[in-house]
Amino acid sequence: MAKLCVNIDHVATLRQARGEEEPDPIAAARLVEKAGAHGITVHLREDRRHIQDRDVLTLRKIVKTKLNLEMAATDEMVKIALKIKPDQVTLVPEKRRELTTEGGLSVKASPARIEKAVDRLQAKGIPVSLFIEPDPETIALSARLGAAFIEIHTGRYSRASKAKGPFLRQGFGGQAVNKEFLAIVAGAKLAHSLGLQVHAGHGLTYQNTAPVAALSEIEDLNIGHNIVARAVMVGLEQAVKEMLAIMKMARKVKCFK
Repeated sequence: MAKLCVNIDHVATLRQARGEEEPDPIAAARLVEKAGAHGITVHLREDRRHIQDRDVLTLRKIVKTKLNLEMAATDEMVKIALKIKPDQVTLVPEKRRELTTEGGLSVKASPARIEKAVDRLQAKGIPVSLFIEPDPETIALSARLGAAFIEIHTGRYSRASKAKGPFLRQGFGGQAVNKEFLAIVAGAKLAHSLGLQVHAGHGLTYQNTAPVAALSEIEDLNIGHNIVARAVMVGLEQAVKEMLAIMKMARKVKCFK
């Protein structure tokens, strides 16, 4: 079964909207782990719009599963990561005005910068994942740059599936959904063949996660917004348990292989 890492950025987004102390991402992380999730993901943005430095420092102390720190490949962020020593760093693209990450990392545009960040972090025992599109050239380059993992950006697949509506099996979602899903399948298989560990995430929901979770090459799923949105209705522990149940069933029946 693929492991679930829950991104708690949007808990911090709600806190920052009022400049208050609640809801507390630290309390959220404890509930997520209690519910059975396998890791906590946070994105420390350069503009600190949601997660703050103090959040990451505290999470490093209290997270018992895995702390995955998403960040830009900048000197500032590398220094912070080297100080905090998360269990994993995921290098992501970052634009100041975007609402959320809009696509995969442009590895081909600046390979030297990415390689420098990878080398600095992994030399200190912090494995690095690159958040990329399921593009064969980008996947191959990620392997050459020495990354331990890649995280396949599932945004295009998620947008296509949301436009089409919920689906239950491969072929039911329509041509656009299947095209994007098959790109994920091919990307995961290629990455695995190159010795990369494969994660996936972005825009995944209770309706579209199962096909991705069923892929044997994918080890971790990073899911945040949809779980936090569901938590508003049923509570955070229940929301996490519901996603875990979907992932477990998907891998058990393997109906999307």
